[in-house]
Amino acid sequence: MILKSSEKTDVNMTELVATVDAETFEKAIEAVYQRQKKNISLPGFRKGKVPRRLCERTYGEGVFFEDALNLILNMEMPGVIAEAALNLVDAPKVEVTSVSKEDGATVKIICVTKPEIHIADYKGMTAPKEDKEITDEDVAKQAENVCKRNAKMVSVDDRAAEMGDEVTLDFEGFFGDTPFEGGKGEDFQLKLGSGQFIPGFEEQVAGHKIDEDFDVTVTFPEDYQMTDYAGKEAVFKCKIHSISKEEIPELTDDFVKEISDFDTVDEWKADAKKKLEENAEQTAKVGFENALVAKLIDKVQDPIPHCMFEQRADGMMDAFANQLKGQNVDLDLYLQYTGMTKDQLKETYLERAENEVKLRLALEKIAELEGLEVADEELDAELTKLAEQYNMTLDDVKARIPVAEYKLDMLVTKALDLVKDSAVVDNSEPAEAEAEKTEEAPAEDKEAE
Repeated sequence: MILKSSEKTDVNMTELVATVDAETFEKAIEAVYQRQKKNISLPGFRKGKVPRRLCERTYGEGVFFEDALNLILNMEMPGVIAEAALNLVDAPKVEVTSVSKEDGATVKIICVTKPEIHIADYKGMTAPKEDKEITDEDVAKQAENVCKRNAKMVSVDDRAAEMGDEVTLDFEGFFGDTPFEGGKGEDFQLKLGSGQFIPGFEEQVAGHKIDEDFDVTVTFPEDYQMTDYAGKEAVFKCKIHSISKEEIPELTDDFVKEISDFDTVDEWKADAKKKLEENAEQTAKVGFENALVAKLIDKVQDPIPHCMFEQRADGMMDAFANQLKGQNVDLDLYLQYTGMTKDQLKETYLERAENEVKLRLALEKIAELEGLEVADEELDAELTKLAEQYNMTLDDVKARIPVAEYKLDMLVTKALDLVKDSAVVDNSEPAEAEAEKTEEAPAEDKEAE
């Protein structure tokens, strides 16, 4: 296959014209015939013994043309594209403009190419950083949360049930004098105020004591899921067997010794404050960096082939499907439960996919402009960490992963570090929600214990 011309027909679109000489085409036709003849049969010939000329006379001269051209394209088209120095982002489309045994073939190869990105002013970018000062009130709130998490349920037998208590009770529901399906429970545990039952039920259980028989009268909501019950008044005959209340411990030295490695409340509070400060700093840092990333994405104004967004969204969907598979859930089953189609699910990923593609292109361009490189020693050091993590050898890792792509990822990370390191905090700017444009998100505030 010989490249005859290369013409840029539109933004990110190039059209190649290539020819296949008659001799090369003839060899490909013969190769296809030899590969297929074992499956060819005609009256008067045993299967696999039909001459090629008879096949062409019976089915037409071009019977093997398409497969012969596909064979040539699969083998030689990558070389033609490389000769044209094109970086494709999608599978090329091929149009056959002429084909014959005598003259060979001429094909048009329509290529979607990687966009050329223009980006400037990526150094010294500004963004707000929301630093949070940790106060004694924050530490007190943290202490309150820790105490609540260590609360215990304690039996109560000297008073009636109150909202917030947990009761064990029997109940049976009636419409008039007739019990209804699903309205009966025995030794049922219910936290009063949880909203687990029909509105009004839990409030009427409160105020009653252990072993007391009492009725609760409620009306099922008009939009109740069981339409036969909707809007009906029901009476539940109830009896409480036990009542428990939540007992929250106080933050004392003894309690601190039970839940931590510290001996006193003051030591625990000092550590809690330190952890809250570290979390606040990390949250502020990630928020600052996300704001920079959002600005970097906005700087990419060059047209980008939509197929790149589609491909990234497809990758996200595949990752989500694998995540579901790890939970023994099939993607089709998930879609059935949620009432979504695959196209609708993909649509939910497209905006994020677009931002990720723009960010990646911007960082690759910055790496190029700055002359950034990843030395072989750096690459081997990172791959060695990966090997140790999975208890593999360095050679095994190199054999299992696309090393060139991994190296490019490292280069992109260097470019992002360059942008971050040169950035300046400017709290006169408003913090924008669009900092959520990428997968990077502020770290969650973790409770210090």
